[in-house]
Amino acid sequence: MDDIGIGLSGLGLLFVLIALRVPIGVALIGVSFGGLYVLLGWRIAWGALAVMPYQFSANWVLSSVPMFLLLGFICYHAELTQGMFRAARVWTSALPGGLAIAAVFGSAGFAAVCGSSVACAAAMGRIAVPEMMRARYNAELATGTVAVAGTIGALIPPSIILILYGVIAQVSVPQLFLAGITAGVISAIGYCVVILVRVKINPTLAPVGVRASWSERMVALKDTWPILVVMIGIFGGLFSGAFTPTEAGAIGAFLSCLVGLARRTLNWRRFRLAVEETMITTAALIVIGVGATLLTRFLTLSGAGDYLSDSIIGLSANPAMILFGIILVYLILGMFLEPIGAMLLTMPIVLPIVQDADWSLLWFGIVLTKLLEIGMVTPPIGMNIFVIKGVVGNIATTTQIFRGVMWFILMDLVVLAVLAIWPEITLFLPEIMK
Repeated sequence: MDDIGIGLSGLGLLFVLIALRVPIGVALIGVSFGGLYVLLGWRIAWGALAVMPYQFSANWVLSSVPMFLLLGFICYHAELTQGMFRAARVWTSALPGGLAIAAVFGSAGFAAVCGSSVACAAAMGRIAVPEMMRARYNAELATGTVAVAGTIGALIPPSIILILYGVIAQVSVPQLFLAGITAGVISAIGYCVVILVRVKINPTLAPVGVRASWSERMVALKDTWPILVVMIGIFGGLFSGAFTPTEAGAIGAFLSCLVGLARRTLNWRRFRLAVEETMITTAALIVIGVGATLLTRFLTLSGAGDYLSDSIIGLSANPAMILFGIILVYLILGMFLEPIGAMLLTMPIVLPIVQDADWSLLWFGIVLTKLLEIGMVTPPIGMNIFVIKGVVGNIATTTQIFRGVMWFILMDLVVLAVLAIWPEITLFLPEIMK
C-alpha cells in the first residue's frame, strides 16, 4: 500500500471509530499516531506526539478559550443573564409570541458574554421555558425556540468556535468576531420572523400579551446592567485596541466576578463550580485540538490531504458546486458530531480546498460556524435538544423539542444561503473597521 492509501485507510478507520462512539479526541490521536508509525516508524511517531501537543497548546490566542469559558460559566452560575430576559419580555410583551421573541433576544445578550451555544441554551432554558409554560405557550414552540436560540452563542462574539477557527486557519480573531456579529443578528431576526409568522397563522401557540407601559419598560432596562457592564468592558477594550482577545476574556471573567459579588449572587460554591467546569471543558477541547493537529501532520506526510483536496476540486470547475458539496457534508456531519469535533476533524481537508478556490477564509469561517451550529439542533444527536430536555424535564418530550426546532432549521438554511451567496454581508463590518 502506498502512502496515500495509508492516509485514506487511516481516515476511514477514524470515521469507523467515531461511529463506534470512541471519544473523538482519543480517536484522532490514536489513528494519527498509528498512521505516522506505519509511514515513518516509531521515532517520527513519538517525536510528533511529543512536539505537536506543545505547538498547539502554546499558541497565545488559544489561551483566550478558558478565559471566555470561565466568563460564560460565571455568568451562568451567578445568574447575570436573568435581567436581560426580563427586559426583553417587557419590551416584546405586545408582540405575537412575545415571550418566545424575548427568549431569542435574551439568548443573544447572553451569547455576547459566553461564546457557548450549550451554556446559552442551558441558561435560557432554565429562565425562559418555565416562564412560557406558565403563560400557556405551546411546549414545542417554547422549547424549540430556546434550543435554537442557543446557537446564536457561536456566532455573536466572543465565540469559542471562532477563536479555534482563527487559530487553525490563521485568521484574525477580532475580524472574525466582527463578521460574526452580522451573522448572529441576521439569525436572531430570522428566528423572530419564524415566531411571528407561526403565531399569526396559529394563534393557539401563544396567548396575546399585554402591552407594557413606557415606565415599565424603562424600569425593566435597569435589570440589564450586569450584562451591559461586562459587554461594554469586553467589546469597548477589544475593538478599541486597548487589549487583545486573550486579555478580553480574562478582563471579562474578572468583571463578571465583580458584578456577581456586587449583586451577591456569586459565592464560593458557585465560583468553584464555574472553575471546575471551565477546566474540564478546556481539557476536552485541547485534547481534540491536539488530535486534529496530529491528523493534519499525518494527512500531509501521507499526501492523502492534498489528494482529497485535488480530487474534490477536480470533480467540478464550478465553485458553487464545490461549496454546495462542503455544505452538504457539514450538514450530515452535524447530525452525528458535536461542532468543535466536526470542525477540527475536517479542517485539514477543507482548508486547502477553500484556499485553492480563492475564497475568503474570514467569510468561510462564518459560513462554517453557521453550519456547525445547525448541527446542534438536528437529529439524531442535536446537543442543544438534549440540553433543553435535561433542563425542562417532563415539560416536553425529546420528539416535541425536535419538532419545535424544525421550523427554525428552515430559516437557518435560508440565512445560510444568504451568507453563502453574498459574502459582502459577512465582510461588511470587518472592512469598515480596518
